[in-house]
Amino acid sequence: MDGTKRVNIKSGIRVAIVLKQDQQSGLLTEGIVRDILTKSPNHPHGIKVRLMSGEVGRVKEIHP
Repeated sequence: MDGTKRVNIKSGIRVAIVLKQDQQSGLLTEGIVRDILTKSPNHPHGIKVRLMSGEVGRVKEIHP
């Protein structure tokens, strides 16, 4: 699944995101999507989401 397309991301799914402060290192943070923050249908760096934990970042992986 592609994290750059908004249609692939729904509230309640498990994803891995990269936080703003981790963009250089590429460290991923896993969690459940609470809100989708990107309004456009796609974004080259990943759709921005808020996790249930409150963390905000761009989706790099979508887990089944």
